[in-house]
Amino acid sequence: MIVPIEGFSKLTKEEKIDWVVEQYTQDSKSAKALLKRYLNADSTVQKLHDEFIENTITNYYLPLGIAPNFLINDKLYAIPMAIEESSVVAAASKASKFWLKRGGFKTTIIGTEKIGQVHFIYKGGFKKLNSFFKTIKPKLFSETTAITSNMKKRGGGISDIKLIDKTAKLDHYYQLHCSFETKDAMGANFINTCLEQFATTLKAEALLYTPFEEHEKNIEIVMSILSNYVPNCLVRAEVSCPIAELSPDINKANAFATKMVQAVQIAKIEPYRAVTHNKGIMNGIDAVILATGNDFRAVEAGVHAYASRNGSYASLTDAAINNGVFKFWIQLPLALGTVGGLTSLHPLVKLALEILQKPSAKELMQIVAVAGLAQNFAALRSLVTTGIQKGHMKMHLLNILNQLGATQEEKNTLTHHFKNNAATHNAVVQAFNNLRKQ
Repeated sequence: MIVPIEGFSKLTKEEKIDWVVEQYTQDSKSAKALLKRYLNADSTVQKLHDEFIENTITNYYLPLGIAPNFLINDKLYAIPMAIEESSVVAAASKASKFWLKRGGFKTTIIGTEKIGQVHFIYKGGFKKLNSFFKTIKPKLFSETTAITSNMKKRGGGISDIKLIDKTAKLDHYYQLHCSFETKDAMGANFINTCLEQFATTLKAEALLYTPFEEHEKNIEIVMSILSNYVPNCLVRAEVSCPIAELSPDINKANAFATKMVQAVQIAKIEPYRAVTHNKGIMNGIDAVILATGNDFRAVEAGVHAYASRNGSYASLTDAAINNGVFKFWIQLPLALGTVGGLTSLHPLVKLALEILQKPSAKELMQIVAVAGLAQNFAALRSLVTTGIQKGHMKMHLLNILNQLGATQEEKNTLTHHFKNNAATHNAVVQAFNNLRKQ
């Protein structure tokens, strides 16, 4: 019978492993061996990994791949991608090769503003609160001087603080809506530290503000936290070429361009399609974010909120045909960093950033947006031509063969066989069984 454990976090790693495998696995010996197999042989690296999170018992590895030949603003990149899904790196690489010969990708940074909020309850009139806010606003800035000094040296800091009345949606609810520039840092810790100081100052000054009546002085701070919705931290990436360059056959080129535009239009108005459409974009984006040590959960949340900004969930990409030119583009919010956090700690993250030629946060925004656009182009190209499964299942072939326990010789034989045959799961299993019988 499994019983709760006290003080698990205080156990050694060996004791944690022993307890987990003994309590929750059927073959504790095999489970323990598996966990130990994925520990890093370099004790210094393992200690670093152990300190990233709590209660570490092993490392969970993902493949790190490279998608080469990305021409972005006339500069060539090889993009590192950490992901477990087959065909993502291949699709990105295919898209990069396609556009390499057609001028490559062009990108623009539209804005880099980050947002944080102090949420509070005030039981009084807005007019009096607004007067109080105007009085203390300079102090909100001055009392964060020690926090912002280093960021200011790098050209960042607090951009603005606004008082927002939200009482129409929740009784007595107001917020300080604050904007920040964090340069090459993602800036979460910086923003949250500033917000907590704002909250402290707001509450303390309210107690001293003589125009307030006694019940108005007790401002209740609910929470102070950054927002992962950053609609003004925007990047745009695009590709374009004359339709005639899409295919040697002009009829096929016209049909392809038309279908690509139609596919995007469908994802613009049909949420069921848009979710899968955008998921494909995030395949490319998340893979680069993971490889560069950034927070893919934050980016996912912000991106999907942005996709719903007009009241209905819609495609992040756009496509158009104008005067014989096909154009395909994406615009989305990306709050990323190239300093701080894992970017300066994880050895492979540091290497990934080196492979990307040590980009600034703005440059990384552009690279990540391009990865998402390339992924979407590759997916739509397959969907409107051969269908998605032909390429995907061929990439998935090795996963199926590994599940079946195929030898290397059997993998070679069956990979050759499925070059000209549809690689459905049933077809692979049948071909494998036939090969074993032989």
